[in-house]
Amino acid sequence: MVILESRVASEWVDYNGHMNDAEYARVFSLALEALMDHIGLDAAGRERHGYTIYTLETHLCYRREAHEGQPLSVAVTLLDRDAKRLHAFLEMHDEEGNLLATSEQMLMGMNQASGRPSPFPPEVVEAIATLPQAETSAWPALAGRTIGIRR
Repeated sequence: MVILESRVASEWVDYNGHMNDAEYARVFSLALEALMDHIGLDAAGRERHGYTIYTLETHLCYRREAHEGQPLSVAVTLLDRDAKRLHAFLEMHDEEGNLLATSEQMLMGMNQASGRPSPFPPEVVEAIATLPQAETSAWPALAGRTIGIRR
């Protein structure tokens, strides 16, 4: 499910002439904000529920360069979820559908008053249930990777 469409801003381009690695993380962060909006945790929803989402862990894989002005789209698929966590996989594509980068993320629902993890509000649970979720046997090839020097 495409959750964000954007373009590579000129200030995101580095000395190599393509999007800086930190800016890929920015785009994925913007996509997560769009996801939060989609599931009812926009500014009004966060205020109403006293609830937000924090990122616990992220794993970025860079596949291709992105250049100034280039259109980008980010799609999201849930890999897993429980009462207060989402394991999300995001894919960034260019206008031709080429995979530019992926970001696998573990997200935690947080009660804003206590600053502690807390189950998703019922309305949010209902919205999460409508998101595309991959069966464990059908996870994207780049999901679940570990980092290390292969010998």
